Amino acid sequence: MDQMTFVEKVARKISGLGLTAPAVLFLEAHKPLAFFSSQLLLIAQPTLNLFVSAHSTQNMVDLLADPTQFEQLMTQLEQKTSPSLDPLETPLCHLDVQNAK
Repeated sequence: MDQMTFVEKVARKISGLGLTAPAVLFLEAHKPLAFFSSQLLLIAQPTLNLFVSAHSTQNMVDLLADPTQFEQLMTQLEQKTSPSLDPLETPLCHLDVQNAK
């Protein structure tokens, strides 16, 4: 599996779990630590390979180590976020005024 396919798979999995917004927030906050995280995964790889395939672990290491792929993941996740239901952006004609009594 090439890296772009892996990035798309990770984005679909996060979106499918309904964790898109928290994931974007987490990734944005921890962007400076992405390379460090990839190095920690390399250290933990022998143990992780008992539970996850070695190919998946290596793909995640590559994703975290490459800033371009990391940005691509964040971009795909941001595209998958649905528009929020902000009451200030909701038109008044869509509000249920009859049940407000």
